[in-house]
Amino acid sequence: MHVEKKIPVGILGATGSVGQKFVELLQNHPWFEITALAASERSAGKKYREAAGWFSGVPLDPKIADMIVSDCTPTLPCRIVFSGLDASVAGEIETNFATEGYVVVSNSKNHRMDTDVPLLVPDVNPEQLDLVKTQSYGPSTSSGSTTGMIITNPNCTTVGLVMALKPLVDAFGIESVMVTTMQALSGAGYPGVSSLDIIDNVIPFIGGEEAKMETEPQKILGVPLRISAHCNRVAVIDGHTECVSIKLSETATAEQIVNAWRSYRSVPQELDLPMAPLQPIHYFDEERYPQPRLHRMRDKGMACSIGRLRPCNLFDWKFVLMSHNTIRGAAGGAILNAELMVAKNMIN
Repeated sequence: MHVEKKIPVGILGATGSVGQKFVELLQNHPWFEITALAASERSAGKKYREAAGWFSGVPLDPKIADMIVSDCTPTLPCRIVFSGLDASVAGEIETNFATEGYVVVSNSKNHRMDTDVPLLVPDVNPEQLDLVKTQSYGPSTSSGSTTGMIITNPNCTTVGLVMALKPLVDAFGIESVMVTTMQALSGAGYPGVSSLDIIDNVIPFIGGEEAKMETEPQKILGVPLRISAHCNRVAVIDGHTECVSIKLSETATAEQIVNAWRSYRSVPQELDLPMAPLQPIHYFDEERYPQPRLHRMRDKGMACSIGRLRPCNLFDWKFVLMSHNTIRGAAGGAILNAELMVAKNMIN
């Protein structure tokens, strides 16, 4: 698909860690052009280079660096806003933008479980985009539809999990899941976890994380699942690792499961969307894989890497997965959501 003219986009919470990842991934995007950056009152009015404290290893485009940061009010010169706002303020601000006719593509948790808001992983549940037809946020058009919308992506750990589960749900059905996570430091934002807390240590608690993992997959996959989650913070910069055990509804061999993963393709691959991984799932035969340092950037950081499939003494099978939490699980996933909407002519 080719876009004749780039679509203007804004970023809410542009100075934070997720906001900076949005800037990094969008500053050379073939379909979108950053025309607005917005953040809190303490950043508004400053040049972005002064307000952000840029910490990405990717150089910041000088034109974006010189942009003036705006308040998070719905007067930005763009059609789409990507939200990297903190959950403490995101809900009301995102609603305000949608009410004024903006397309809000959010990484925040506030609207994820709203019944009329898609909780979207385009490789897994693209059909859930139809939920926006039931929304009534923005001004009505002559046809009776509304221009304002809210679309969310899931919690970063949920994304990798549902990507691994989807081919197996389709092929064999899944009844129960046990998952234990080893989550990267970047998931805590910047500056994040104190070095005195994380060096030589594992923190076996991440506030609200386990509840999200136990509920979000059911909305995404559209099937009832019994899920038990343990979430831990570990001394890795990027890339969440998850140890998963599953009970299947139908019997399957290891070869059948691996084939289901390796052959899986979905709508983003069919449409050749810019952020879409060519192969959503990579399965490794090497028994020491996947590893965050080696595999987090596979397929632009948008793939789910899986390995160590073996029988489980309590359930049926167990395996290890790894996905990039700030790309696939945050900004990159949200950008892919917007690309799918453009490809489906939901944004003009």
